[in-house]
Amino acid sequence: MKKHFNLTLSLVFLVAIGFTSCSSKTSTEDSTETMEAVVAEPSSFGGLALYTVRDSMASNPKATLQAVADAGYAYVEAANYADGKFYGMTPSEFKSYLESLGMTAKSAHMGMVNMENADQLIADVKAAGIEYFVIPVPPMGMFTFNPETRSMGMKGTPDELVNIMNTLGEKCNQAGINLLYHNHDFEFKAMDDGTIIEDLLLEKCNPEFVNFQMDLFWVTKAGVDPLTYFEKYPGRFKAWHVKDMNQEGNFAPVNTGSIDFARILAEKDQSGMEFYLVEQDQTFGLDPMEAIQISHDGLKEIGFK
Repeated sequence: MKKHFNLTLSLVFLVAIGFTSCSSKTSTEDSTETMEAVVAEPSSFGGLALYTVRDSMASNPKATLQAVADAGYAYVEAANYADGKFYGMTPSEFKSYLESLGMTAKSAHMGMVNMENADQLIADVKAAGIEYFVIPVPPMGMFTFNPETRSMGMKGTPDELVNIMNTLGEKCNQAGINLLYHNHDFEFKAMDDGTIIEDLLLEKCNPEFVNFQMDLFWVTKAGVDPLTYFEKYPGRFKAWHVKDMNQEGNFAPVNTGSIDFARILAEKDQSGMEFYLVEQDQTFGLDPMEAIQISHDGLKEIGFK
């Protein structure tokens, strides 16, 4: 009787060990598959130009930045600086708050720069952990805008702009950050004497100090193929603004319009692109937060990472 009891107990023990072993193996395999899935598909990628959500950034910047992070963006481009602060935060506060959300600021549009404040602006950009100081339009009073025709242009000469860019570029380089020029459409259109501003900048600005942020919407609006510039000036376009164009020729969320981003993305190495940012200047009745979510989904569908 005792022998039978011991045999039964041994069998139960062996079955229990086998069950535990199988369960552990299954659990380990499931955990491995889950970890692989997390590694394969990071939840946050790509950047957002905060100009897109400028109204909510003006009223509640921290809540807006949280929403941008929740939408899946990994980094941002600042578009507001005044009195030594980004969106009311000191450079270190801005950097720290972004880090608390798992984000960084890659670039900043600093259209208010002039030769008197340049050193301070450059220092503040660097203190915020920002790598790229971006000139969004010809600075120092050179930019022109006609509200009736909504056309943009420039006063002064392209050579004057080249000199300004080279000077600012050298200052940025000495501070350990990078200078980029951001285009609209007018820089790709021939002036009265046949000069194309973008070409002159690319040819005369020192590539050691000055490179470019290509706005893919505005290049397309000008009737120019971005790939032509990638081929002619390889490696000069360190950043892209990614926004689509609808049938009326207006801004649209990424992958809802007519721009063939997959074709452009295939040539990112030739362009020199190191980072990109969704931007939509106007959302035409669509809530900007909804627009940036649609764009982020579009980035993923196209193959941006």
